[in-house]
Amino acid sequence: MNPKFFSLPVEKQQAILNAAYRVFSQNSYKNSPMSEIAAEAGISKSLLFHYFHNKKELYLYLWDNCAETTIEYLTRYGCYEQTELFESMERGMRAKMEIIRLYPNMGSFTIRAFYEKDPEICAAIQESYHRYFNLKADKVRLNLDPSQFVPGLDIDMMYREMYWASEGYLWEAVQQGKFDIDQMEKVFNQMLTFWKSVYLRRE
Repeated sequence: MNPKFFSLPVEKQQAILNAAYRVFSQNSYKNSPMSEIAAEAGISKSLLFHYFHNKKELYLYLWDNCAETTIEYLTRYGCYEQTELFESMERGMRAKMEIIRLYPNMGSFTIRAFYEKDPEICAAIQESYHRYFNLKADKVRLNLDPSQFVPGLDIDMMYREMYWASEGYLWEAVQQGKFDIDQMEKVFNQMLTFWKSVYLRRE
Protein backbone atom coordinates (compact mmCIF):
# COMPACT_ATOMS: atom_id res chain seq x y z
CA MET A 1 0.00 0.00 0.00
CA ASN A 2 0.98 3.62 -0.44
CA PRO A 3 2.41 5.03 2.84
CA LYS A 4 0.81 8.36 1.91
CA PHE A 5 -2.42 6.85 3.22
CA PHE A 6 -1.11 7.42 6.74
CA SER A 7 -0.53 11.09 5.94
CA LEU A 8 -4.28 11.56 5.65
CA PRO A 9 -6.17 12.98 8.64
CA VAL A 10 -7.21 10.17 10.98
CA GLU A 11 -10.88 10.90 10.27
CA LYS A 12 -10.35 10.40 6.54
CA GLN A 13 -8.40 7.17 7.12
CA GLN A 14 -11.24 5.90 9.29
CA ALA A 15 -13.84 6.88 6.70
CA ILE A 16 -12.04 4.84 4.03
CA LEU A 17 -11.50 1.83 6.28
CA ASN A 18 -15.04 1.86 7.67
CA ALA A 19 -16.46 2.04 4.15
CA ALA A 20 -14.30 -0.91 3.11
CA TYR A 21 -15.27 -2.93 6.19
CA ARG A 22 -18.96 -2.38 5.49
CA VAL A 23 -18.82 -3.29 1.79
CA PHE A 24 -16.62 -6.35 2.27
CA SER A 25 -18.65 -7.53 5.28
CA GLN A 26 -21.86 -7.56 3.26
CA ASN A 27 -20.56 -9.11 0.06
CA SER A 28 -18.19 -11.78 -1.13
CA TYR A 29 -14.71 -10.63 -2.09
CA LYS A 30 -15.51 -10.93 -5.79
CA ASN A 31 -18.76 -8.98 -5.49
CA SER A 32 -17.36 -6.08 -3.45
CA PRO A 33 -16.81 -3.16 -5.84
CA MET A 34 -14.03 -0.69 -5.11
CA SER A 35 -16.24 2.02 -6.62
CA GLU A 36 -18.80 1.51 -3.85
CA ILE A 37 -16.11 1.75 -1.17
CA ALA A 38 -14.76 4.94 -2.71
CA ALA A 39 -18.20 6.52 -3.00
CA GLU A 40 -19.09 5.74 0.60
CA ALA A 41 -15.73 7.09 1.78
CA GLY A 42 -16.26 10.30 -0.18
CA ILE A 43 -13.25 9.92 -2.47
CA SER A 44 -12.73 9.06 -6.12
CA LYS A 45 -12.09 5.50 -7.20
CA SER A 46 -8.74 6.55 -8.68
CA LEU A 47 -7.69 8.05 -5.34
CA LEU A 48 -8.63 4.84 -3.54
CA PHE A 49 -6.39 2.94 -5.97
CA HIS A 50 -3.67 5.51 -5.29
CA TYR A 51 -3.63 4.45 -1.63
CA PHE A 52 -4.33 0.74 -2.20
CA HIS A 53 -3.02 -0.50 -5.52
CA ASN A 54 -5.69 -3.16 -5.92
CA LYS A 55 -8.59 -4.78 -4.11
CA LYS A 56 -6.49 -7.63 -2.74
CA GLU A 57 -4.07 -5.21 -1.09
CA LEU A 58 -6.93 -3.33 0.60
CA TYR A 59 -8.62 -6.55 1.70
CA LEU A 60 -5.48 -8.00 3.29
CA TYR A 61 -4.69 -4.68 4.97
CA LEU A 62 -8.17 -4.71 6.53
CA TRP A 63 -7.62 -8.30 7.71
CA ASP A 64 -4.27 -7.51 9.33
CA ASN A 65 -5.73 -4.39 10.91
CA CYS A 66 -8.47 -6.53 12.48
CA ALA A 67 -5.91 -8.91 13.97
CA GLU A 68 -3.72 -6.11 15.30
CA THR A 69 -6.71 -4.28 16.78
CA THR A 70 -7.89 -7.46 18.50
CA ILE A 71 -4.47 -8.12 20.05
CA GLU A 72 -4.27 -4.46 21.11
CA TYR A 73 -7.61 -4.67 22.95
CA LEU A 74 -6.86 -8.06 24.48
CA THR A 75 -3.61 -6.64 25.80
CA ARG A 76 -5.37 -3.52 27.08
CA TYR A 77 -7.86 -5.69 28.98
CA GLY A 78 -5.07 -7.73 30.57
CA CYS A 79 -6.05 -11.01 28.94
CA TYR A 80 -2.48 -12.23 28.58
CA GLU A 81 -1.52 -11.54 32.19
CA GLN A 82 -3.97 -13.98 33.77
CA THR A 83 -3.06 -17.35 35.25
CA GLU A 84 -6.72 -18.50 35.22
CA LEU A 85 -7.96 -19.32 31.73
CA PHE A 86 -11.58 -18.36 32.25
CA GLU A 87 -10.67 -15.04 33.80
CA SER A 88 -8.64 -14.39 30.66
CA MET A 89 -11.57 -15.45 28.47
CA GLU A 90 -14.03 -13.24 30.34
CA ARG A 91 -11.72 -10.28 29.86
CA GLY A 92 -11.34 -11.27 26.22
CA MET A 93 -15.11 -11.34 25.80
CA ARG A 94 -15.41 -7.81 27.19
CA ALA A 95 -12.60 -6.64 24.90
CA LYS A 96 -14.25 -8.14 21.83
CA MET A 97 -17.64 -6.71 22.76
CA GLU A 98 -16.04 -3.27 22.92
CA ILE A 99 -14.48 -3.80 19.49
CA ILE A 100 -17.87 -4.80 18.09
CA ARG A 101 -19.50 -1.74 19.64
CA LEU A 102 -16.86 0.56 18.17
CA TYR A 103 -16.37 -1.23 14.84
CA PRO A 104 -19.46 -3.35 14.11
CA ASN A 105 -18.47 -4.02 10.52
CA MET A 106 -14.96 -5.07 11.52
CA GLY A 107 -16.29 -8.08 13.39
CA SER A 108 -18.54 -9.24 10.58
CA PHE A 109 -15.76 -8.63 8.04
CA THR A 110 -13.35 -10.80 10.02
CA ILE A 111 -15.72 -13.73 10.13
CA ARG A 112 -16.72 -13.43 6.47
CA ALA A 113 -13.05 -13.14 5.47
CA PHE A 114 -12.17 -16.31 7.40
CA TYR A 115 -14.69 -18.29 5.34
CA GLU A 116 -13.90 -16.55 2.03
CA LYS A 117 -13.11 -19.09 -0.69
CA ASP A 118 -11.87 -16.81 -3.45
CA PRO A 119 -8.48 -18.25 -4.51
CA GLU A 120 -7.02 -14.77 -4.89
CA ILE A 121 -7.00 -14.17 -1.14
CA CYS A 122 -8.01 -17.43 0.58
CA ALA A 123 -4.48 -18.80 1.12
CA ALA A 124 -3.17 -15.49 2.49
CA ILE A 125 -6.07 -15.18 4.92
CA GLN A 126 -5.63 -18.72 6.23
CA GLU A 127 -1.86 -18.34 6.63
CA SER A 128 -2.33 -15.07 8.51
CA TYR A 129 -5.13 -16.55 10.64
CA HIS A 130 -2.98 -19.45 11.85
CA ARG A 131 -0.10 -17.10 12.60
CA TYR A 132 -2.26 -14.79 14.72
CA PHE A 133 -4.18 -17.67 16.32
CA ASN A 134 -0.97 -19.34 17.43
CA LEU A 135 0.35 -16.02 18.76
CA LYS A 136 -2.77 -15.47 20.83
CA ALA A 137 -2.84 -19.07 22.03
CA ASP A 138 0.82 -18.98 23.00
CA LYS A 139 0.33 -15.72 24.90
CA VAL A 140 -2.57 -17.23 26.86
CA ARG A 141 -0.84 -20.55 27.55
CA LEU A 142 2.30 -18.82 28.75
CA ASN A 143 0.88 -18.03 32.19
CA LEU A 144 -1.68 -20.81 32.59
CA ASP A 145 -1.55 -22.91 35.74
CA PRO A 146 -2.42 -26.47 34.57
CA SER A 147 -3.46 -27.52 38.09
CA GLN A 148 -6.72 -25.59 37.68
CA PHE A 149 -8.03 -28.15 35.16
CA VAL A 150 -9.24 -31.73 35.53
CA PRO A 151 -6.30 -34.20 35.55
CA GLY A 152 -5.18 -35.51 32.18
CA LEU A 153 -6.93 -32.80 30.18
CA ASP A 154 -5.53 -31.98 26.71
CA ILE A 155 -5.28 -28.22 27.28
CA ASP A 156 -4.44 -27.38 23.68
CA MET A 157 -7.50 -29.25 22.43
CA MET A 158 -9.71 -27.64 25.08
CA TYR A 159 -8.51 -24.19 24.07
CA ARG A 160 -9.14 -24.87 20.38
CA GLU A 161 -12.58 -26.36 21.05
CA MET A 162 -13.68 -23.27 22.96
CA TYR A 163 -12.17 -20.94 20.36
CA TRP A 164 -13.90 -22.73 17.49
CA ALA A 165 -17.23 -22.76 19.32
CA SER A 166 -16.96 -19.02 19.95
CA GLU A 167 -16.09 -18.30 16.32
CA GLY A 168 -18.93 -20.54 15.16
CA TYR A 169 -21.41 -18.61 17.27
CA LEU A 170 -20.16 -15.33 15.82
CA TRP A 171 -20.45 -16.72 12.28
CA GLU A 172 -24.05 -17.72 12.97
CA ALA A 173 -24.77 -14.19 14.19
CA VAL A 174 -23.25 -12.73 11.03
CA GLN A 175 -25.24 -15.07 8.78
CA GLN A 176 -28.46 -14.11 10.50
CA GLY A 177 -27.58 -10.44 10.65
CA LYS A 178 -28.11 -10.42 14.41
CA PHE A 179 -25.55 -8.36 16.29
CA ASP A 180 -27.43 -7.83 19.54
CA ILE A 181 -24.49 -7.07 21.84
CA ASP A 182 -26.38 -7.73 25.07
CA GLN A 183 -27.66 -11.08 23.80
CA MET A 184 -24.22 -12.07 22.53
CA GLU A 185 -22.67 -11.24 25.88
CA LYS A 186 -25.35 -13.30 27.62
CA VAL A 187 -24.69 -16.33 25.38
CA PHE A 188 -20.92 -16.09 25.87
CA ASN A 189 -21.39 -16.00 29.64
CA GLN A 190 -23.54 -19.13 29.41
CA MET A 191 -20.84 -20.86 27.35
CA LEU A 192 -18.16 -19.88 29.87
CA THR A 193 -20.27 -21.21 32.75
CA PHE A 194 -20.69 -24.52 30.93
CA TRP A 195 -16.97 -24.83 30.11
CA LYS A 196 -16.06 -24.11 33.71
CA SER A 197 -18.32 -26.94 34.85
CA VAL A 198 -16.66 -29.36 32.41
CA TYR A 199 -12.98 -28.44 32.50
CA LEU A 200 -12.15 -26.99 35.91
CA ARG A 201 -10.87 -29.23 38.68
CA ARG A 202 -13.37 -29.66 41.46
CA GLU A 203 -12.07 -29.15 44.97
